[in-house]
Amino acid sequence: MTTTKYHFKKLDADPDQFFDILPQDWQDEIVPHWDNYKNTATIYIIESEGHVIAGGILFSTCSPDISYYKKEAQSWFDKGYLYIGYLWVAEDMRNMNLGSFWLNQLKKELPEQHFWLLIEEERLHNFYLKNDFRLIETLKNDVHSEWLYAF
Repeated sequence: MTTTKYHFKKLDADPDQFFDILPQDWQDEIVPHWDNYKNTATIYIIESEGHVIAGGILFSTCSPDISYYKKEAQSWFDKGYLYIGYLWVAEDMRNMNLGSFWLNQLKKELPEQHFWLLIEEERLHNFYLKNDFRLIETLKNDVHSEWLYAF
């Protein structure tokens, strides 16, 4: 894949450009609360021909999708890690290594930074291992399991 037509950047204005590509259930989770997070979170996107095709959010505080695990989350924030949440590639742009491109560009943008994330879908395990994340632990609650990875 050539990435010359893809541009990774921090989204400084109009977060709806990113939110609009997210699945509706993710939008329902983050959009109503964005005013509470916008000062402690940063959206990074991939653009192609002026359109947002992928992105994710870096959080330095607990985000809505990790409310089950606030104590665990706080321990990672206390160690200086940032949480990667809502990492998404538009459906019609899948299988083009854009998720890996996003992660690699993020690591270049913030070379001294460490990151952590949670996944609910076990099928993503190899994707994160391929991108140099380590599986740290499985977290369980009454409803489901999630896997915690760190870089």
